[in-house]
Amino acid sequence: MAAIRLIVTGRVQGVGFRAFVERQALKRGLRGWVRNRRDGTVEALIIGIDAALGEMEEECRRGPRLSRTDRVERFLAEDDGSTDFRQLPTL
Repeated sequence: MAAIRLIVTGRVQGVGFRAFVERQALKRGLRGWVRNRRDGTVEALIIGIDAALGEMEEECRRGPRLSRTDRVERFLAEDDGSTDFRQLPTL
């Protein structure tokens, strides 16, 4: 399995962005987590097959209706052993 970490910048807090990412990840059978960061961004660790990771990156660029995504940074990551996909507390 491959893993990526995404940092999403824009109007991504207070608009249901984390719930959106969680729904999209579960729909694709992905593992990992999503959380708000104190700097106003959203961070996600996404683990799964390459095609689904690419789909998730595109979903994060689109975001939920009330959001505005200005930038999505993608980094290679390590599988942290997550067994499902969940929302974590703000970091």
